[in-house]
Amino acid sequence: MKRASKKLDYGKYGYFFILPFFVVFLVFQIYPMFYTINLSFTDLAGLADKYSYVGLSNYKLLWNNVMFRKSIGNTFIIWIVNFVPQILAALFFGAAFTAVSGKLKGIGFFKVVFYMPNIITAASVAVMFSSLFIYPYGPIDQILRKAGILPYSFQFMRSETWSRLIISFIQFWMWFGPTTILFITGILSINTSLYEAARVDGATPTQMFFRITLPLLKPIMIYILVTSVVGGLQMFDIPFLYAGGGPNYSTQTLAVFIYNQAFTGQNNYNIAAAGSVYLLIMAIILSLFIYRVLNRKDRDEEQETARTSRRLGKRRSAK
Repeated sequence: MKRASKKLDYGKYGYFFILPFFVVFLVFQIYPMFYTINLSFTDLAGLADKYSYVGLSNYKLLWNNVMFRKSIGNTFIIWIVNFVPQILAALFFGAAFTAVSGKLKGIGFFKVVFYMPNIITAASVAVMFSSLFIYPYGPIDQILRKAGILPYSFQFMRSETWSRLIISFIQFWMWFGPTTILFITGILSINTSLYEAARVDGATPTQMFFRITLPLLKPIMIYILVTSVVGGLQMFDIPFLYAGGGPNYSTQTLAVFIYNQAFTGQNNYNIAAAGSVYLLIMAIILSLFIYRVLNRKDRDEEQETARTSRRLGKRRSAK
């Protein structure tokens, strides 16, 4: 009994090891979040250190702000243009790499190449692409003109469409690798006996992909979608450092708009705080929507199984 009690006493020391995490989390995550929510109901701006509460005025002002609504539209346009090809390409290469695993040499090399852009800091990537496309010294413009593809000098960074496409490509290039690695990990965790049984039944590789691989990848798919949505709403460094939100505010995302309100001009901390709360609400709503939509089929199947079981139970009891 004494030995058991001594062993149990050691458990209390575990709290000392996890305490630093909770302290840091409370100081740098929970407190700033509630402080930001509090500021969103005030009139704090400029160099003032005192404020008064104004209710929902900041939220109404933002909702009627054309630039705020445009920043939301820019955020979703850039995210969709980068995420749709990203997840399709990641699924393709994830399935291809797992299908030829052990047969093709150099798969590890390609995994490293795909993942490497994510290791480079976003600031470095944004500055690099900005120097590639800047007018008139950007090498991309000069190469295209010398190759005869462009008959005249084209200012990529002054085109709204091309600026959005380039930023979307940068986001795709940086996050395509980690998404592919996640899909590869998910596919390799699927029980191989399922594929063997499907082959015995005469299933084709395409049928196995859509009937076995995709349904069992649903948990990873939910994780990728939710984290991508949250990360996309917070997209800041690439649009800000590449073009500063231009041209004509076409690449000003929601995070860039919030930054400009808080740290440039009149330092509208109240407006920036209200914008941050809007961002938080959108992230929660979209995450819940994704989770519910992707899990609806599972719930329907469980309900159908339960109804079938009840019918069988009634038949047995009747007999």
